[in-house]
Amino acid sequence: MTLFERVEQALDSIRPYLQTDGGNVSIEEITPDNVVKLKLLGTCANCSMSIMTFKAGLEQAIKKAVPEIVAVEAINITDMDDPNAINPNQL
Repeated sequence: MTLFERVEQALDSIRPYLQTDGGNVSIEEITPDNVVKLKLLGTCANCSMSIMTFKAGLEQAIKKAVPEIVAVEAINITDMDDPNAINPNQL
């Protein structure tokens, strides 16, 4: 199984939760140095909880399932400076 397929499989474990709220995620790129770049889709793209969804869900699932991934980035996550953003450190 390729690295891409393994990351996709890890995301498939999270997708039902995202889809329940009208969201989803896609892999935009896996760089040569094993950084996964994700794009949040649907309601996830502009949700105030996207930082938490990303950190507590997507990033954890990928790193647990595919340990050689060194970092996970979202290309369109709600900015930390957004007054509506909910940071996992605030909970």
